[in-house]
Amino acid sequence: MARSHRFNNIAFLSSGSPEASLTCAALADRYGNADLDAADVVVALGGDGLMLQTLHRFMGRNTPIYGMNRGSVGFLMNEFHDTGLLARLDEALPSIVHPLIMEATVISGEVEIARAINEVFLSRQTFQAAKLRISIDGKERLSELIADGVLVATPAGSTAYNLSVNGPILPLNASLMALTPISAFRPRRWRGALLRDTARVEIDIHEPVKRPVSAVADHFEVRDVVHVEIGMDHDTSLILLHDPGHSLDERILREQFGN
Repeated sequence: MARSHRFNNIAFLSSGSPEASLTCAALADRYGNADLDAADVVVALGGDGLMLQTLHRFMGRNTPIYGMNRGSVGFLMNEFHDTGLLARLDEALPSIVHPLIMEATVISGEVEIARAINEVFLSRQTFQAAKLRISIDGKERLSELIADGVLVATPAGSTAYNLSVNGPILPLNASLMALTPISAFRPRRWRGALLRDTARVEIDIHEPVKRPVSAVADHFEVRDVVHVEIGMDHDTSLILLHDPGHSLDERILREQFGN
């Protein structure tokens, strides 16, 4: 009797690089390539950029995503092996992440809404430093931050841009968000804050014409913002699959020890 497997309809996605495309074609020929709408698992072949794009593409659909690294860093990906895929999928463990939701109001009054798996960051658009007021749950906490910008990161994204600007690494299952300044000038010694993931972050831009600011949710940018609200979208769950011993939580833990 043939062994039954956990997933019957596998869809493959490639980053488009020559290496990823060749791998995708070979695996699709071996295992078949289900239509994306009918797939019960998606295998993404590329780097972290492709994984983020794939998670955004399937947001709200509860389709598990299993990545294999055909890119460079591949922090979110599993190691690539060209054999044993069905067995690996059978044994893969899920990591559940929730995205941030950003509501950005621009000078004209229009509101743009976007979600971010890693972080939402605000950044100056010109040589002028940004001047920002930060409120948490409706209470002003910082009347003026003069900086290149500020970001709010999820635990999954805490090892990305957040870590690069000296923000804290958060365990994946921590009910927290990191609020981290980007090249702060005043207050010079402010290093940011850890917030509960139920908090609502509001950022107002002082002098938005003289000191224009962009707001970016992962890869979606809104320019000339005047007010940005950020919170965790607990109603949306994203499922990443990882090989045993190489879970996203384990990788985040290793990062804290420089591994």
